[in-house]
Amino acid sequence: MELWFSELHTQNVKFSIKVDRHIVSQKSEFQKIDIFDTPEFGKVLVLDGYLMLTERDEFIYHEMVSHVPLAVNPNIKKVLVIGGGDGGTVNQLVKYKNIETIHMVEIDKLVVDLCREHMPFVAGNLNNERVSLFYEDGLKFVRQTKDKYDLIIVDSTDPFGPGEGLFTKEFYGNCYKALADDGIFVNQHESIFYAEYATAMKNAHSKIKSFFPVALCYQAHIPTYPSGHWLFGFASKKFEPCKDIQPAEWQNFGIKTKYYNPTLHLGAFALPQYVRDALRS
Repeated sequence: MELWFSELHTQNVKFSIKVDRHIVSQKSEFQKIDIFDTPEFGKVLVLDGYLMLTERDEFIYHEMVSHVPLAVNPNIKKVLVIGGGDGGTVNQLVKYKNIETIHMVEIDKLVVDLCREHMPFVAGNLNNERVSLFYEDGLKFVRQTKDKYDLIIVDSTDPFGPGEGLFTKEFYGNCYKALADDGIFVNQHESIFYAEYATAMKNAHSKIKSFFPVALCYQAHIPTYPSGHWLFGFASKKFEPCKDIQPAEWQNFGIKTKYYNPTLHLGAFALPQYVRDALRS
């Protein structure tokens, strides 16, 4: 008998991956966690029935959420990651020797523990000496933080369940206050191809724009995410992501990537017309 994992992208669209083995199925205080082994995509992490990452294409998401802000401000020293319990964002950030501290705030410790055990290709650097883990609500963490971060990356699930509070106006305002005067804020911004995701994306973008003088979207092609066309938000108190990019300085880091490069960086902000129209609306 064949085993398949399926995710409904809409009520009319289903995405399916053939599964070799169901490695983990556990329920935490916050959500149901599944890890599958698949012939096409390797290890796959699923939370509450929604695919979070696959071994084959996780590098696209994690490189784009991490390297874009570092190419704009190569002097970033202090980073806050909210969410990201799989460790993939931290896995990219530790490649920068100039980053001094990485604080990761994840509400669900079981996600971290299971990824460390079964998905070391993303979670292997969570024990890096520059990384500090905080198992608490990201909304509450930024509400009371007194640290001034150079970069905040919100690597969250979709805007419901444990991740719901990370899409509120209160949260974005507190992130603004937690940033240094030249701070950068990056978040996963959903997709706009399907109506349900488009509504979430437009709501998030509108709230972020109410705080930051610079608030833009950029894109990547991620095959296993709904529609394959995924957006990220880039907001800043000072930096323009295309005007202020420093390609030579970024290349001097000598970081080997599989998706990101400075030329693609510029193209990622060149949005299709239907996305631009939706953002204006």
